[in-house]
Parts: sequence; C-alpha cells; structure tokens
Amino acid sequence: MSGFGYRVTGGKAQRVAVKEALSCTADFVWVHLSTNEDRAQAWLRDAAGLDEYVVEALTAMETRPRCEAFEHGALVNLRGRSSQEMASGDPLASVRIWAIKGRVYSVTRRDLFGVAEVEKQVEQGGIVDPGDLIAAFATAITSDLDPHVADLGDELDDCEERLDANRVFDLRRTVTRVRVAAIGYRRFLAPQRAALEKLAALPGEWLAEDDRRHLSAAADRAARMAEEVESIRERASLMHEALTDLRSEQIDSRSLIISIVAMVFLPLTFLTGLYGMNVAHLPYAQEPWAFDAIMGLCGAITVLVLGYFVQQHWFQK
Repeated sequence: MSGFGYRVTGGKAQRVAVKEALSCTADFVWVHLSTNEDRAQAWLRDAAGLDEYVVEALTAMETRPRCEAFEHGALVNLRGRSSQEMASGDPLASVRIWAIKGRVYSVTRRDLFGVAEVEKQVEQGGIVDPGDLIAAFATAITSDLDPHVADLGDELDDCEERLDANRVFDLRRTVTRVRVAAIGYRRFLAPQRAALEKLAALPGEWLAEDDRRHLSAAADRAARMAEEVESIRERASLMHEALTDLRSEQIDSRSLIISIVAMVFLPLTFLTGLYGMNVAHLPYAQEPWAFDAIMGLCGAITVLVLGYFVQQHWFQK
C-alpha cells in the first residue's frame, strides 16, 4: 500500500510512513494513500478506525465532486488533472478527503498533479490544520487546471483565424478534440464549485475564516472555469457547423463545375457520336471541308453554352 503521512507540531512538518503517522501525538496529522488496493480499505477501517461509510466513500470506484457533512467532520471529493492517461469522457482524477479536527485522510487512485504542490506547502509550514489542507488542495487543483482550460480557448481562437475550406478536415479534428475536452471538464467543474461553496459554509471549528475565504476563492475560480468551458463547448459547436457549411459549399462548387463541363460536352458528344456512326449517307461525309465545319460547329456550341452560363451568373455561385 503506497502513500505517506505528515505530522505537524508547532508549525513544523515531519514526513513519516503511513503506519507511523498515527502512532504519536501531533497538532495535525495528514495521511495520504495513493492506491486502489483492498488493503487501503482494511487500513482505513482497522488502523485508522474510520466509520464504514467513510471508508466506502474514500475508496469508491466512481466518484463525482461533492461535499457532505458527517458526524464531526466532512467528506470532500474533488477532481483535478492526473499525470496518467485518462479517458476522454472522464479526463480528471479524483481525490477523496475525510477531514475532522486535527486529522485529514486523503485517497487517490491515480497520480494527481495537485498533491505535490500541497506537500510542498506542508513542508514549508504553510499548512497547520485540516482547513488549510483542504483549501490548499482546492487551490492547487484549480490553479493547475485553469491554464489548460485557457489553452482550449486559445486553440479554438486559432481555428477561427485559420477557418478555410481547404483545411476543413484538420480543423474539424482539432475542434472535435477541444469540444470533447470541454464537455469532460464541464461534467466536474460545476459540481466542484458547488462542493467548495458548501464546504466553505459548513459549521465547525476546524475551518478557520481564512480557510473559508480560500475555499470561496477556489469556488469562484471553478465557477469561472465552468463558464469558460461552457462557452468553449458552444463555440466549438458553432465552429463545427461552420466547417460543415464550408465543406458543403466546397462540394456544391465542385458539383457545379462538373455540371457545367457535362452541359458543355453533352451536345458535342451527340454531334461527334452522330458522325462517328459507321453508316452510309451521312450529310457531307464525303466533302473535304466537312471535318473543319464540324469542329467549327463544336466550337460555336461551346461558346454559346458558356455564354449562357455566364449570362445566368452560374460561375458566381
């Protein structure tokens, strides 16, 4: 079972093994498990003495952002970027947190970028209670995700600038990828904002006023990102429709050219086919000037047909 623990006493943090984290008294203890093994459930239940409901919430296979008060603590699920490959429909990894006065237990099944930043703050002495730790998690996750959401918007801006019928296929791939990513982020950012807002409003001595302010700030940032990914999703839909229209116009233009060429050659094909028959008594078949006359007639027909199309403005459609 992989993980680590921190004991904070007098503002000084000491990193210890998971099994040693609960063995000594401290002002604040943080235990983080990074595993999907069944042994994590057994340790949380037996060694940490957590309630069965809390253990199941910390080790559940599928989670979504939420905040739930339970007895004298709170269960918090947050979502952030992972260094491991994620499915397109589920692009964010979860961190499950159980916080009570003086202790925090967190569990991740995939590597989360925000964990390293939180560790760094603990080692620097910036985190001395559960409220600080959860606020640090919320801030680290939103700060890490924010530039990637902005990058999606920048990619869409670039696609809009390069909008061209000759780049339809390449642009469509980019727009589709951006749209799928925006939909995946949107699934979790809206409930994450609600979870952080609910957590900031929970009663309890273990949440200080500065912690509540930090949680509210993280909630506002999550709300802004949720609005931005919703805007990106709508813009991607409009861009996809514009690319479809461009492709349709391109196909219509090519079909028009083919139709014009077919209309030009239709009378010419009839005329040449008529005089290409191997039968007797074709008019002027024996005359030496007949070939030149037929070629001139074909040229005149071509000019007349093209002139008619120009008069009808077919070449401008």
